[in-house]
Amino acid sequence: MILTSFAYGQWVAGSGTPAVLRHAVTGEPIFHADSTGIDFRQMLEYGRRAGSARIRSSTFHQRALMLKELAKHLTSVKEELYRLSYCTGATKADAWFDIDGGIGTLFAYASKGRKELPNQSVYIDGATEALSKGGTFVGRHICVPLEGVAVHINAFNFPVWGMLEKFAPAFLAGMPCIIKPATSTSYVAQRAVQEIIASGILPEGSLQIICGSTGDLLDHLTLQDVVTFTGSHATGTKLRRHPRIMDESVRFTMEADSLNCCVLGEDAVPGTEEFDLFVKEVARELTTKAGQRCTAIRRIIVPERVVGDVITAVSKRLTNVPVGDPALEDVRMGPLVGREQKEEVAGRVAELRRSCETAFEYANEFRRGDAAMTDDAFFRPTLLHCAAPGSVTEPHQVEAFGPVSTVMGYRSMDDAIDLVRRGRGSLVGSFFSNNDAACRTFALGIAPYHGRIMMVNRTSAKESTGHGSPMPQMVHGGPGRAGGGEELGGIRSVMHYMQRTALQGSPTTLGAVYGEYTVGGATHTDGVHPFRKYFEDLTIGDSILTGTRTITLEDVERFAELSGDHFYAHMDDDLARRSIFEKRVAHGYFVLSAAAGLFVEPGFVPVMANYGLEGLRFITPVYPGDTIQVRLTVKSTRPKEGEAQGVVEWDVVVNNQHAQPVAVYTLLTLVARR
Repeated sequence: MILTSFAYGQWVAGSGTPAVLRHAVTGEPIFHADSTGIDFRQMLEYGRRAGSARIRSSTFHQRALMLKELAKHLTSVKEELYRLSYCTGATKADAWFDIDGGIGTLFAYASKGRKELPNQSVYIDGATEALSKGGTFVGRHICVPLEGVAVHINAFNFPVWGMLEKFAPAFLAGMPCIIKPATSTSYVAQRAVQEIIASGILPEGSLQIICGSTGDLLDHLTLQDVVTFTGSHATGTKLRRHPRIMDESVRFTMEADSLNCCVLGEDAVPGTEEFDLFVKEVARELTTKAGQRCTAIRRIIVPERVVGDVITAVSKRLTNVPVGDPALEDVRMGPLVGREQKEEVAGRVAELRRSCETAFEYANEFRRGDAAMTDDAFFRPTLLHCAAPGSVTEPHQVEAFGPVSTVMGYRSMDDAIDLVRRGRGSLVGSFFSNNDAACRTFALGIAPYHGRIMMVNRTSAKESTGHGSPMPQMVHGGPGRAGGGEELGGIRSVMHYMQRTALQGSPTTLGAVYGEYTVGGATHTDGVHPFRKYFEDLTIGDSILTGTRTITLEDVERFAELSGDHFYAHMDDDLARRSIFEKRVAHGYFVLSAAAGLFVEPGFVPVMANYGLEGLRFITPVYPGDTIQVRLTVKSTRPKEGEAQGVVEWDVVVNNQHAQPVAVYTLLTLVARR
């Protein structure tokens, strides 16, 4: 079967000699891939023309809802993706990491997009900066989506997750994507894209896929495009130096295979829970996806006195792992993705053996199913031991991208940190210890060299997601050899696809640009209390100035009795003067309550609920005898997609009789639509 690419709105077959894609278990040809003849310039132009404008016309919340619908749709068809994943050598558990992990990432970004981004197409980054004494010239940063295409070049090991974990933040930011999966497993990614396109959920031009070579694609990039790469450090470095990427300053992020480590704390001796957890994690990481993970544990670093105990314990676990046909329910590790990968891993192991000895090699027979099965792509789980890790280079420079890891001993915590840092930058390092002081020393010692650090003890182990599992909420990437990039990390990764721009001007002008009232900007009133207006009738800058209220000593004492807050500064003049106040001071929360009493409309109005305050600051003390007044202004209006209400943010300033602000905050309310 010939795999087609989805380019410029249609499925396109290549016109050259296709690459043969083989079943990882049987070695049989199952697909052919070729992208010869595809106009890659046209793909980029189509994405910019058809996709970019359509996506950017929607809001962050609308895009987030599309991601949610997409996740639900892929969930309904994931069984077919599971069947294809088996052809790559993946067990059911491996496929779960890839397919369900990718779908889960879509759900995560759908949720974060609605919770952490505004329901508009411009993101306001940070607070207003005062640039002048009188406040008529201010500055603020905004982020807007780049107007090009995000080109995602992915590795073979996670054809679904690798695609979706990059697509989700890029699409949420407002960019269309071109997916280039690794050819060897492109049939899984292509099937997922077929379902995405057929669902009709995404705007036209949002997603294209290349099954085969990228040809001259990179030659047509512009400064508005983005390239992301996952794979080997050598290939990523070559791409990063592409003349077009350098000349156009194209944003390029790389997540490369690295020599990740798992370190056993000095307190975690045999017999402790941490020792057993460590052994379990190492064995699992060696055999999940047959060790073909960019986050897999390549270096097992333990106190010198327990090297033998660790090798014995890990070897015992590996011996009990059923290896064979991944279609069998009891099999926990399948083959590598293909014979070429097996030869590559064997070559790297030969290099490692220059300074290491074999401590364990899996000797059991492979489990066989009904299908014809060869041993061609299977690689036996292997443990190496390096007796002098501080004086050799291979374990810290050579990566065997399979079920292979090297055990090495350390003499002290400083020695362990030094060994970890010799990997020259990693995606993840993990530390198993029940000593929090040791965890602090270790984490701060290796943090400059790592994108993620996982610390495990008996308390966190039950819910820990594991050494090799990047989570959408946390950064995935690392410095140095690991590529120097960041993927995931929640909304941080969304910002990678946006341009941050500094705006300068009057508060009114800036507010008009990004759709939010800015302190010092123009306000207006039509005589109708804003609380009496439906969501659609409110405009940015709608404002009222309330009546006044004088705070009395009786108010303070009654609030103390009602709330139970008898803090000395509210109840005793002498003690208050010994602090920072002139005399007894009103409770800050009473001032807020009294302010609400001034601006809240008591009748049945479109305002449905108050659900929070943000940025609250008490600026000037309020003493009995002071008089307060409130300025309430519509700061922003954010419709809630598919719901009968919207969110209104109100800028609230409480002043005293001297026109001094005593409290400032943003009030959030739900307001009904008509």
